[in-house]
Amino acid sequence: MTSIRRVLVANRGEIALRVIRACHEEGLDAVAVYSEPDRLASHVRQADAAVLLGPAPAAESYLDIGKLIAAARESGCQAVHPGYGFLSERAPFAEACANAGLIFVGPPAAAIRAMGDKTEARRRMQAAGVPVVAGTAAPLRDPVDARREAKRIGYPVLLKAAAGGGGKGMRLVRGETDVEEAFQAARREALKAFGDGSIYIEKYLERPRHIEIQVLADRHGRVVALGERECSIQRRHQKLIEEAPSVAVSPALRRRLSEAATAAAGAVGYISAGTIEFLLTPTGEFFFLEMNARIQVEHPVTELVYGVDLVREQLRIAAGQPMRVHVGGTPLHPRGHAIECRITAEDPFNDFLPATGVLQYLRVPSGPGIRWDAGVEAGDEVTLFYDPLLAKLIAWGETRDIAIQRMRRALGELIMVGLPTSQPFHVRVMDDPEFLRGELDITYLERAGARVLSAPPQPGLERALAVAAALEADEQRERTSGGDGRDGRDGQVGRGGPSPWVIEARRDGLRGELE
Repeated sequence: MTSIRRVLVANRGEIALRVIRACHEEGLDAVAVYSEPDRLASHVRQADAAVLLGPAPAAESYLDIGKLIAAARESGCQAVHPGYGFLSERAPFAEACANAGLIFVGPPAAAIRAMGDKTEARRRMQAAGVPVVAGTAAPLRDPVDARREAKRIGYPVLLKAAAGGGGKGMRLVRGETDVEEAFQAARREALKAFGDGSIYIEKYLERPRHIEIQVLADRHGRVVALGERECSIQRRHQKLIEEAPSVAVSPALRRRLSEAATAAAGAVGYISAGTIEFLLTPTGEFFFLEMNARIQVEHPVTELVYGVDLVREQLRIAAGQPMRVHVGGTPLHPRGHAIECRITAEDPFNDFLPATGVLQYLRVPSGPGIRWDAGVEAGDEVTLFYDPLLAKLIAWGETRDIAIQRMRRALGELIMVGLPTSQPFHVRVMDDPEFLRGELDITYLERAGARVLSAPPQPGLERALAVAAALEADEQRERTSGGDGRDGRDGQVGRGGPSPWVIEARRDGLRGELE
């Protein structure tokens, strides 16, 4: 790449590390940015250079456009990769990069604006012939306007933030008496989350699947679709498990979805990696939901079944080079099946309440078909300042059954000690009959959640595993510190003296029992 030699990675956690690795594989330097609590984070230590942004609050660090632009300039970068979240879909950030003479590794600001405004996106999709759910193409004026449109469309309906995403500023309304309260609540939430309280309305589809199509578009006028991802297992519109391909999508349907997705990308002059999200009804109809103008959290499942490194393609496209993905007349076909489980710092047995604490011990799964994308190591402190995503565990297999078997085995190998995580939830889903049959839709967790999470975790087994892990970490700490109690951080060792797990194990006399 001649136009890009050094890239500022304007993010943190696993996606920052993912981008840094892609930069290194492309022969580029990667510069990390970090807040004060992230000074020892893995993405900082893996980068070629790092720039401190400021204190923990994202508004004073990762969301400060001025500081990011200054960091890129001072560190000699030619490009900025935003990752996902934070500023990745903010048109002002893309414009600020352009004004500073920096290449934004993502779509043009105009495309971000077109797809970020949900009502504008609906208008463009309709003009491009992409199926759109019945609703309004302009923001609602007030609850009276909302009631009138809901009556025209027919209940149930969704009130949605025009500038939103991720389920924020969204309310389901099943009857006229609920419209005013839902409208006011959606507007307040949208204003707080996005600085824009505009609300529009859509027909609510009963029990659809959430299917999304990965697209790549380069500066040479080529747009390609890389199949679908099944993202129906969600909680409060946040995805928990993703897989590719979907058991509900036939080759003929995949072709129709892909054609609609490439038309959608073309309608806004899209460049880079992006995702077109659809709702797929039980009858096989599909409707445009939204476009995510960035790399997705779940991109690894597409990479594994299509053999494409999406982040490296983003870097090439940003440099003006043609994508390496085949774009001839022969459609791309998935090879095998991949499943991703998002491992988050949340307690699934307490309504997925976010958790904090120190990750005292970590044993990472491995073996055939297993990929571990993480931004944390043992000894890291997990706070409430940022998203609770800790890592992504991905399993690939020649068939869906094999991928599930590998995921089940990998989840069993994974040990994380120090704070609750979503791991037990994923373990149970991998054994759930509905999941195994592929009977999924966006209400899966509402239907299956009580069944999957009804029984409490097995305290004896989980406690034994935790104690065993802690004892191993304690012994490793003693070996690396020469027995003087000092910490020897090597990615598998905690900070400080013996952990509470070790103290408990010694008090209960479990060392010999576990050995």
